[in-house]
Amino acid sequence: MSRHPLQYVRAGVLDIAFERHGTPGAPPVVLLHGFPYDVRSYDVVATRLADQGADVVVPYLRGFGPTRFANTTTMRSGQQAALAADLLALLGALRLAPAVVAGYDWGGRAATLTAMLHPDRVAGLVSVDGYNVQDIAEGATPIAPEGERRLWYQYYLHGERGREGLARNRAALARLLWSEWSPGWAFTDADFAATAPSFDNPDFVAVVVHSYRHRFGLVPGDPLYQADEDRIAARPRVEVPTITISPLRDGLRDPKTPETHAERFPRLVDDLRLPVGHNPPQEAPEEFAAAVARLRWTVRRR
Repeated sequence: MSRHPLQYVRAGVLDIAFERHGTPGAPPVVLLHGFPYDVRSYDVVATRLADQGADVVVPYLRGFGPTRFANTTTMRSGQQAALAADLLALLGALRLAPAVVAGYDWGGRAATLTAMLHPDRVAGLVSVDGYNVQDIAEGATPIAPEGERRLWYQYYLHGERGREGLARNRAALARLLWSEWSPGWAFTDADFAATAPSFDNPDFVAVVVHSYRHRFGLVPGDPLYQADEDRIAARPRVEVPTITISPLRDGLRDPKTPETHAERFPRLVDDLRLPVGHNPPQEAPEEFAAAVARLRWTVRRR
């Protein structure tokens, strides 16, 4: 599949690399990838949405691909509020009208938090797993053993052995997680090879390790984002039109109930329950694109 040329924009503390599909100035959509994936998750989705008249922006998150920190002294934070701040800065730097934002894993968290904290900048939200917001105050509380087993990679990264292991084996670790989290997805060597270079970003290890330590309260965050973390800690509802996507074959977590989604998203349009794993835009691109398109149409009619 052909790829669009990379573009760059200074947005907050980052020089964000992104691909853009469609016509700038059309109704905007921003698609956000997770860990350990990259923009290739959205190749089909972005094409479908651009063909339907959207201005589609697909950025590399901090620590991934060609995205770089603008200053060598900036803390390489991977905390949730930093991801949301990056998205807000990108929306501003590209002067996008209120956008439909969509994502999964880290990207879904960034999209959800931006919709929560800055609803004036988000026209609508598509979030895989719904309210995937970290409750850091409860991070040290044990969960059921089956859930703890699934989080082995997070506990691995709490120690220096894990940091060194990620640095030495970043692609191998990522491929293992792809297989564990999407047991029904028959991705090819070529699929993985298209994404793997994104893990060679010089800040990848630092950002990832900080993310998985901060969410458990093991290390401090960047003071730049503390005010947002304080707001997030109250766990407010998300007041923008939302479609949640619940993967039914996710090897990392069980799907939430539609009722649970409705409690957090008072303007819930739908909860799509798809027989896929952790990476719905790449495993079920037609359904994912249709969800974003449906939300765009819903927002335009209001």
